Amino acid sequence: MSTIILYSIAITALLISFFNDRKKTKRALKKAFKSLTNILPQFLTVLLIVSILLAFFNVETISKYIGEQSGLLGIFSSAIIGSITLIPGFIAFPAAAELLNNGAGVAQIAAFISTLMMVGIATLPLEISFFGKKIALIRNGMAFIFSFAAAAVISWVVLL
Repeated sequence: MSTIILYSIAITALLISFFNDRKKTKRALKKAFKSLTNILPQFLTVLLIVSILLAFFNVETISKYIGEQSGLLGIFSSAIIGSITLIPGFIAFPAAAELLNNGAGVAQIAAFISTLMMVGIATLPLEISFFGKKIALIRNGMAFIFSFAAAAVISWVVLL
C-alpha cells in the first residue's frame, strides 16, 4: 500500500513540475536516466555477487556457525556473514526468526541483522563511487563496530 502512495506522490510531483516548467522537467528526466544507466552496471554486479554469496550462505550453514554456544566467535562470524550478505529487510527479519528457531543465539542474530542492514561489503564499490573511499570505509567500519554494541544490548535485554 505504501508503495502505491509513494508512486502516486512521485507521479503527481512530476506532473506538477512538468506543467510548471517543461524544459526543466525534461532536463531532469534526462539527467535521471543518465544516472540510472551509469549506476546499472555496478548494480548488476552487486546483484551477481549477492546471488553467489547467498548460494554459499544458506540458513543451515549460517545456523551451524552462529549457534547460541558459539560465543564471541559466533557473534564475530555472524557480523562477517551479515556484512557480506545483502538481503532486503522483509526477507532478513523472517530469516532471523528462522535462524533463532534453528538454534542461533540472540546476540549472534543481533550482530547479523545489524551488519546486514548497515554494512555493505557487496555494495562497497558502489558506495565508494558516490562518497569516496575514506567516507565509505569509515561509515562501514563504524557500522561494523556498532553491530557488537547492538549484540551486547540485545543480549542484556533478553537476560532481563
